[in-house]
This record gives sequence, C-alpha cells and structure tokens, in this order.
Amino acid sequence: MAYTVMIDAGHGGKDPGAVYQERREKDDTLKLAMAVGQILQENGIRVEYTRTTDVYETPYEKAMEANNAGVDFFVSIHRNSYPQANAVSGVEVLVYDKSGLKNEMAEEIADQLETVGYVNLGVKERPNLVVLRRTKMPAILVEAGFINSDTDNKLFDQNFDATARAIADGILDVLQEDTGESEEKVYRVQTGAFRNPDNANRMLNELLEEGYSAAIYERDGLFLVQAGNESSLADAAALERRLKRDGYATVLVTK
Repeated sequence: MAYTVMIDAGHGGKDPGAVYQERREKDDTLKLAMAVGQILQENGIRVEYTRTTDVYETPYEKAMEANNAGVDFFVSIHRNSYPQANAVSGVEVLVYDKSGLKNEMAEEIADQLETVGYVNLGVKERPNLVVLRRTKMPAILVEAGFINSDTDNKLFDQNFDATARAIADGILDVLQEDTGESEEKVYRVQTGAFRNPDNANRMLNELLEEGYSAAIYERDGLFLVQAGNESSLADAAALERRLKRDGYATVLVTK
C-alpha cells in the first residue's frame, strides 16, 4: 500500500513570509515543495499539496485540509529568519514533540541536509505551531536554511536539487517504500505512559471495551498502553487517526 504525504509550501498569497533583499520565503518554499513532491512521486509515494500556486491559506486551514484528506504524513516547508542578517545559518526541523515516527523522520531530514553543506541545528519541539498541533497524522516542519543568511541562500540556490533530494530521502528512509525493510518492523499506537499500573489498566480496559486490540508494555519503570500490532505503517497511521478521533492523545511507535 502506497503512503500519502501532504507537502505544504509555507506562506503564500498575501503572506510573503520572511523577506530579505526582495527575496520572499513564499517563493522559495513553493519551488522546494514542488521539487520534493516530484521526487517522492517518482519513488511511489502519493503526494498532495496545500498549494501549487501563489495562494494564501491559514495554518489552520492547511491542517484541516490534511485531516480531511486522510494523508499519512504532513510535511511543511519553510525558510527561517533571524533579527540580524548573516548572524545565524543552518537548517532545523520542528516537531510537536520528540516522539514516534515524526521525530525519526525529522532527524533523518536534518542529517540528510547536513550532507548538502547546511549547518545541522537539529530537531526542536514546537507544540504551539498550528500545523503541528492540529494535524491528526505525524507532522514535521522543515526550516530549509535562513533566508537572511547569504551562506544559506548560496547553498539553497547552487545546491537546490540536492536540497530537495535530501528532504525527500529523509522521508523515504522512514517510509522504506518498496524496500522490504519494513517487513520486520511492528508499528503500534501509544495512548498513555503511566507510573501507576492501575491507571494503565484503566486505559487498557477503555480501549478493549471500544473494540481496540491493545496491551500494556513495561519499560524503564513506566507502563505503556499501546494499541495495534501493525506490520504496515499505513495501517498504523490509520489506526492512530481513529484513536485521535476517539479522543486519545497518541504517539506512533515502532517495536
């Protein structure tokens, strides 16, 4: 089963994003989003876009678009900015929290971009960002260099294809589409982590009563409540969406 990834080109229309010497973030993000999407499609991934032209949607509208489409992953592409030009350079990838497959994908993308020549500023938590908080699937936001860094702009322009390939490869490395490597993985959806086993048992019973296959796993003094035992990432992502609709806070994990 092919996975579906929604690629979001940050900003657009009346919102130019960050601007530096007549360079507009919304233009760079659209160009990069389309290039990343093309590479993913060439590798068997279904791709949808929040925009393919210079139009504006609010972050909330973008998150709802992804939720309504039922995609498996959401990748938002931006360029960073700093109050002082040429003071900071590098790439970073933002996640709601550092857990599950979204964090694994974020780490892969940051590492791949480092091989292009960007400074790797790492993966950072940004739970306040709407496109990370309101999406119901694993979501990441890629800051592809600082738009007011001449160093990063040179890398972006002269190594554009390599930059797009690095982001796409980071996604593909996690999806492992058609490589056969994913057959040995088991995916589960975690709905809670408790120090008190009674609390874990209460959540487990709720899940079982609602018809979910679930169990408790003990690790590092915590009782982890996890649903499913899926060999397919797509099936696990669908399970996570169902659990979120039922009101559970979820994290997609691998065994």
